[in-house]
Parts: sequence; structure tokens; C-alpha cells
Amino acid sequence: MKRIMSVLAVVLWASFAAALEDSPANRAAQADRYLKATPPAEMFKDMAEQMSRQMPPEQRKLFVDLMTKHLDIESVTKVMKASLVKHFTADELSALADFYGSAVGKAAMKKMGVYMADVMPGIQGEMAKAQQRAAQEAVPPQP
Repeated sequence: MKRIMSVLAVVLWASFAAALEDSPANRAAQADRYLKATPPAEMFKDMAEQMSRQMPPEQRKLFVDLMTKHLDIESVTKVMKASLVKHFTADELSALADFYGSAVGKAAMKKMGVYMADVMPGIQGEMAKAQQRAAQEAVPPQP
């Protein structure tokens, strides 16, 4: 973790030192670099594989195959790029592309699916509890 933070700090420092003009063209170019460093097809395959671990072993491969076969990755990639360009500056996208394109960033990204699989049940449980409490609070008490 310490190494990841060190690399991220260096990447961020380097990106501030050579600031890019924050133009739509530069945002788009840096978004392309980021998407190349973190290919959506790989990301969604990893997510499908993690989701399949909740299933019996004999059903996992079919699930992953069907999920990846029926996902329009070009459409998803376009949506992701548009959102990246909308919400991040050229410098931020450059820093993300630099980090996730590095060996440490790639290693961290490979662990993200396992991490999300570990935390998602707890997050979903807490969200369900919060929703129940909110629904109870929203209903005024009967006299």
C-alpha cells in the first residue's frame, strides 16, 4: 500500500509539473489513454468472473461467457469515455492513465475485482438497513 501511495504521489506531482491545457480535445485524448490502460472489456470480464463465484462451479463459465457475449462493449466504452471527459480534467485523466498504466497500477487494478467482491455484500447489507431506517423515519407515527 505504501508503494502504491508513493507511485501515485510521484505520478500526481509529475502531472502537475507538466500541466495540460484542459481542452475537450486533451480530455478526450487522456480519456483514451486511461481506457487503454484499463480496458473496459477486461474490467467487465473480471467483474463477471467475480460475480460468477456466487454460483455453483459448473455454472460459472457459462455465466461469464454469456455476460461478456451479450455486453455491447463499444457502447459501454463510449458511455465511459463521455463521462470521463465530462467529469475529469485533462491533467486528472493523464494522472489516472499514468498510474493505471504503470506496473503497480496494473497490479492494483487486478485486485480490484476481488476487493469489490469482498466488500459488496457488506455494503449492500448496510444500504438495505439504511433504506429500511429511512423508510421508517419517513412514515409519520400514527396517533
